[in-house]
Amino acid sequence: MENKISRFKAREQGFLLVFETIFNSDPIEDIINGAFESRELVFDEYAVKLAGNVNSEKEYLDSLIESHLKKGWTLRRISKPSLAILRLALYEMKFEENVPDSVAINEAVELAKKYTVDESKFINGVLGAIARE
Repeated sequence: MENKISRFKAREQGFLLVFETIFNSDPIEDIINGAFESRELVFDEYAVKLAGNVNSEKEYLDSLIESHLKKGWTLRRISKPSLAILRLALYEMKFEENVPDSVAINEAVELAKKYTVDESKFINGVLGAIARE
């Protein structure tokens, strides 16, 4: 199941898979198969890789996010779309050597503009703080 698309679209697909895993504990492969069976959705290879790796590194990524939240904030206070975007971007920043931090942050901000209620500044702030370390 390979479908060549732009890197942004692949990230968007990866985000949608990561977002789904917040609500659904099924393995990524089952989620992908279900999407194909019900809506004939085909996911890009990079999107599948991102989602699987984000899931594998979720505890590490969440600890990074939590350590950069303002006092009194927890992961549970972050909207689910924002959490999925943060996890995805942080994975790319920490583990994808060919993706500059600035690209991961900019793409995360674009996803936030599309999928959240004006949380792009929050996402940019958290990712920017992590990138500066």
